[in-house]
Amino acid sequence: MSHPTGPASGLPVRMPRPRQPGRHRRPEPLAAPEGAPALVLAVPGTPGDGARSLAEEVVSIARSELPGLDARIGYVDGDGQEFPSVEAVLAATAAERAARAARAAELAALESGETEPVAAPQPDDGPVAVVVPLLAGPDAALMRRIRQAVANSRTVAELTDVLGPHPLLAEALHVRLSEAGLARADRARLFTVATAADGIVLATVGGEEAEQAAGITGMLLSARLAVPVLAAALDVDGAVARAAEQLRGSGSAQLALAPYLIGPEIAQSLLRTAAEEAGCAAADALGAYPAIGKLVLAKYATVLGIAPQLTLGSPVR
Repeated sequence: MSHPTGPASGLPVRMPRPRQPGRHRRPEPLAAPEGAPALVLAVPGTPGDGARSLAEEVVSIARSELPGLDARIGYVDGDGQEFPSVEAVLAATAAERAARAARAAELAALESGETEPVAAPQPDDGPVAVVVPLLAGPDAALMRRIRQAVANSRTVAELTDVLGPHPLLAEALHVRLSEAGLARADRARLFTVATAADGIVLATVGGEEAEQAAGITGMLLSARLAVPVLAAALDVDGAVARAAEQLRGSGSAQLALAPYLIGPEIAQSLLRTAAEEAGCAAADALGAYPAIGKLVLAKYATVLGIAPQLTLGSPVR
């Protein structure tokens, strides 16, 4: 005898667990679609071991968030095999894709028994790669160079915008300040740091446009720390010193410099000089904070029409 859910005797039948409804339902795991374009991370600044290590870690984070992702690294100032340029990486990606298409066509012809020569496969309408600049904020000069590299590669590739502004970058800035002992780690627990700053200079590069864009993330950081934050461009003469003077004029006595930079785009000596001019301590650049890899992936995924989960991390400790 049996009943609608299975046999009445023998081992119990394991039924599939129903999906949990509502907003607490676990998101379905994402994977890179078959044949998806490559993600090419465009790394600014002078190529070197430090820049390569940082870029590899960012790419590793992106791959962990999207299994099957074809992610590659190109350098804006790259030259040669050790530090390939964005243009060279795009050209190689296109060549590999064309070769795979040709092999697939030959295999299909063999399986079907055709003896006629196989026609060269025609490229599809989609991009071969999606180029994501490793930049927290806008830099018109760098973006022009990356756009030119894409054009020179003669490949169908899409260039995304920079990573910020975004609340995850405000979180990353908070973490770096906390690590340097320049900010409270957790306002909710009233945990204090003796050297915590009561005013933050948010340092960026890219001129006035970058300074204005950084101001948005600065407001998010100010809300997290409950202290005033002013953005200043390192490549505008006297901007950092003026921001520091303005903060002191409004009552801030202990300032900190927070680099709104990932790292490779500027020489560390410029950060040290800016901190000395402002008369304050400085936190480290954002580096390969996990949010950077997630934002890189988010820019790529937007082009593909998929949506990875972007959530703020746990409270800073």
